Amino acid sequence: MDTTTTATTTTTDAALLRLIWLASPALPVGGFSYSEGLEAAVEAGLVHDEVSAGEWLAQQLHASLARADLAVVGSAVCAARANDGERLAQLDDWVRQTRETSELRQQTEQMGRSLGDWARSVGWGDAGSVGWGDAGTPAMRDSAGVRFAHHQPTKAAERTYPVAFATAAASTEASVRQVALAYAFGWSENMMQAAIKSVPLGQSAGQRILARLASEIPAAVDHALALDDAQRQAFTPMLAILSAQHETQYSRLFRS
Repeated sequence: MDTTTTATTTTTDAALLRLIWLASPALPVGGFSYSEGLEAAVEAGLVHDEVSAGEWLAQQLHASLARADLAVVGSAVCAARANDGERLAQLDDWVRQTRETSELRQQTEQMGRSLGDWARSVGWGDAGSVGWGDAGTPAMRDSAGVRFAHHQPTKAAERTYPVAFATAAASTEASVRQVALAYAFGWSENMMQAAIKSVPLGQSAGQRILARLASEIPAAVDHALALDDAQRQAFTPMLAILSAQHETQYSRLFRS
C-alpha cells in the first residue's frame, strides 16, 4: 500500500470538504438575507427577468467582486497563513472604507462576525476540538485557533466577511485560488437565490443563472489574484446609488 499517496489524498479531500462547508449557503452567517442591491435593481426596473438578472449578476461578479472582495480574499489567505495580523487589519479597513452605504457595511460586518462565532462554535482550526481530526497541518490549525480566539462580538476590530472567510480557509491546505473559487461560488449561490425571490424566477431559471456565473468565476478569480493593492478598487456607482435607495425602500425582502 502506498501510504504517501493515501496521506496526500486524505489531506486533499479534507481541504476540499472544508472549503465546500465554508462556502455553503446553509452556513449560519445570514447571507440569505442580503441581495447586495439586486432587490433595488428590481424595484427600479433594471432587472425584470432571467436574462436581465443573469446579466446584472455577471457584471457584478466582474466589476465588483473580482476587483474588490476576491482580491482581498487572496491577500488575506496569505496574511493569515503568515500570522500577519497587521496585514489582516489593513485589509479589513480597506473593505470597510469601500462599502459605500451603511447597509453594505453592516452586511460585511455582520457576516464576518457570524462566521467568526460559527468557527469558534465548531472548533474550526482548533486541533483539540471535535470533528476535524488531522485535517490541515498542526501549525495551520493552531494559528487559526489563535486568530479566532480573540474574536469577540463587542470588539471594534471584528473581521469583515471576505477577511473572515479567508482566515477560516487559511487553516485548510487549499490553494489561494481554490479559496477564491469557493468564495465566488458561495456568493453566486446566494445571489442566485436572491434573484429567485426578488424578480421572481423559477428554480430552473435560477440554476441557469448559476451555471453562467460558474462558467465565468475562474476568469474573475484569475483577474482578482493578479491585482496588487494599488489596483484593487470598488468603483460601482450604480450599485452604491441603488443600495442607498434600498435603505429607505418602502417594501423589501432583503437587508441590502
